[in-house]
Amino acid sequence: MSSKIIPILRIFDYRKMVEFYVEWLGFAIDWEHRFNDNAPVYLSVTKGDITLHLTEHHGDGCPGARLRIITTNIVEYQKQLTDKQYKYNKPGLKEDWNGEPCVTVLDPFGNQLTFVEAKQ
Repeated sequence: MSSKIIPILRIFDYRKMVEFYVEWLGFAIDWEHRFNDNAPVYLSVTKGDITLHLTEHHGDGCPGARLRIITTNIVEYQKQLTDKQYKYNKPGLKEDWNGEPCVTVLDPFGNQLTFVEAKQ
């Protein structure tokens, strides 16, 4: 059996979502769904092997989720993020509890994403 977990994160503002997830973090929007032009959006974003679903729908989740995302090239990614001069977030490169390099960012909706480069 092959499996993949896709977290669903609550968002409140489409424009702020694009600014944070697409323009700053570098995710791409795969698809979007709205029941009509005045309905909340549900969408999928990806960056490499990372897939997240983001939703404006009440009841789909609570803001304040925390994700630990295992990835590679974290030093380079942290430099790319700081070079973009995003005024709402200035992530530093740290070591997590296991001594692995990590970068933590807080999205505009209270969700915390920690990108970690796992030791071999």
